[in-house]
Amino acid sequence: MSLAPVPRTAQQRSARLALTAAAATMTVLTAAGCATSPAGSGRTDASGGASGSGRKIQVVAAENFWGSIASQLGGSHVNVTSIITSPDTDPHDYEPTAGNARTVSGARYAIVNGIGYDGWADKLLSTNPGSDRTELKVGDLVGLKPGDNPHRWYSPHDVHRVIEKTTADYKKIDPAGAAYFDQRKKAFESKALAPYTRLVSGIKSKYAGAPIGASESIVTPLSKDLGLTMLTPDTFLNAMNEGADPSAKDKATIDQQIKKKQIKVYVYNSQNATPDAQAQVKEAKAQGIPVVTVTETLAPAGASFQQWQTGQLRDLERALAKASGK
Repeated sequence: MSLAPVPRTAQQRSARLALTAAAATMTVLTAAGCATSPAGSGRTDASGGASGSGRKIQVVAAENFWGSIASQLGGSHVNVTSIITSPDTDPHDYEPTAGNARTVSGARYAIVNGIGYDGWADKLLSTNPGSDRTELKVGDLVGLKPGDNPHRWYSPHDVHRVIEKTTADYKKIDPAGAAYFDQRKKAFESKALAPYTRLVSGIKSKYAGAPIGASESIVTPLSKDLGLTMLTPDTFLNAMNEGADPSAKDKATIDQQIKKKQIKVYVYNSQNATPDAQAQVKEAKAQGIPVVTVTETLAPAGASFQQWQTGQLRDLERALAKASGK
């Protein structure tokens, strides 16, 4: 599908850190709701309403990449609602609705990314407290804090940690379903996630050390887990991620890396299509450097986590093969 570029600005960045008092007031006025759904399909819409049967664990995920994993691990025992579902929405700058607040109020389990990525989700949790709600903050799980790279779904290592923790949490919430959750985890890792795992292993074994460039820091966790060498300066990657202007020195460095073909592949986040990134993509293509496009959230929106990531990894593998001749 076509992805509309969403350039970020410093003004947008500040917006996600300062949700208005009126929005906070609106969230506390929402009904708390129950943690399990009554009879029927158990599917919950974005406004927090539930329909269907079964005593399902109501789960809310701030972003659909974590929601996809949570849904597959929980199977018929859970009902997962993701708040960020559109590839055209920037999760950094999202402003939650009253419907989102109702969903959070009724959740028994919540997954947020943390690390400063989705501060609005933390506000939703704090203004809609649930005494029996279990919360998974991915940043806390992997031992990172605001200022560290927040894009943990691009780290295969951290994805597996989230899988382990989510399954363990489901078993604590629903002890009677422990065997079922163990079976779901085993099937997910051994079957559904197998192509993803094979690609990660294959790229690392064949192309470890290959120098790459990128338009922003979303690619850094993946490059580390794949054993690739990221030549783009961290200061540039972080500035692009935060909507700040990169330095002239960093831009000059990248220009030279592209002109001299020091990088073999350029990885571009199409959901952060700034003029600087677009200029680098154009120059890389002009120099015959393969360009791989990635997105920040599931694309298309209805894809599973593994379909999305596997497609991008295959594109990266082909680009590395073209660039290296192997």
